[in-house]
Amino acid sequence: MDNTELHHAPEGLVDTNVDYTKMTSFADVRTVFSAESIKLWQIAGPIAFSILCNYGVNSFTSIFVGHLGDLELSAVSISLSVISNFSFGFLLGMASALETLCGQAFGAGQVEMLGIYMQRSWIILLGGCICLLPIYIYAEPILILLGQERDIAELAGVFTLQSIPQMFSLAINFPTQKFLQAQTKVGFLAWLGFVALILHVIILVLFMKVLAWGTGGAAAAYCTTAWIIALAQAAYVIGWCKDGWRGFSWLAFKDLWAFIKLSVASAIMLC
Repeated sequence: MDNTELHHAPEGLVDTNVDYTKMTSFADVRTVFSAESIKLWQIAGPIAFSILCNYGVNSFTSIFVGHLGDLELSAVSISLSVISNFSFGFLLGMASALETLCGQAFGAGQVEMLGIYMQRSWIILLGGCICLLPIYIYAEPILILLGQERDIAELAGVFTLQSIPQMFSLAINFPTQKFLQAQTKVGFLAWLGFVALILHVIILVLFMKVLAWGTGGAAAAYCTTAWIIALAQAAYVIGWCKDGWRGFSWLAFKDLWAFIKLSVASAIMLC
C-alpha cells in the first residue's frame, strides 16, 4: 500500500541535473523509452484498473436489473446514464482542481497542505451535491420534459431518488482519490476498486435475488458500494497517510471562494 516504486533512469544516461543526456544510438533511445514507459504504467495502470472497476459497478447494476424486465432496465439505465453520469462528471470536474493544487504542494515538499486541500474540496463538493439535489428530486418531470415515456420516467425517478446517497459519497470519494494520486499511492485504489466490485456483485445477489427488493435493491446495493469505497479511502488516508494528513483543520475553511471558482472552472472544462 506504499507509494508506487518508480525505476530510476539508467546509469550513464543521466547528467548531474537528473535528466537524460544526449542519446547517440537506438539502444539509448530504447533504454530510455523502456524506463519511462515502466514509470508511466506503474502509475497509470492501477488508476486505469480502478476506473474500470468503478464502471463495472454501474455495468453489473444494469445487468442484474435487466433480469427484472425491459421496463426496469430502461428506467435504471436512463437514471444511471443521464442523471448519475451528469452528477458524476460535474463532481469529478470540481475535484479535478486538486490535481493542480496537490501536485504543486507535493512537488514543493509541502505535503501537509494536501490534507488541507482535500478537506476544502470535501466542503465544496458537499455543497455541490446539495446544488444537484433538485435534479435528483425532480428527475421524473425532467425526463418527461425531455420526451421520455411516462412509465419509464416514473420508475427512473424513483430509482434516482433512491440513489441520492450515492451522489453524496462522491464528495468524499473524489477528493481522497486525488489526494492519493498526487502521492502516487495508486496501488490501494486498484485493490479497493477490485474488492468493491466483488462486494457489489455479492450485495446485488443478496438484495435482488435473495431478498427480492427489485430496483430498490439495486439502488441500495449501488449506494452501499459507493459508500464502502468512499469510507475505505478516507480511512486509509486518516490511518496510513500521516505525512499528508495532519488531522481536521479550520484552515480548510480559508480561501473557500477562490477554491470554489477553481473547482467550478474545472467542472465546466470537464463537462
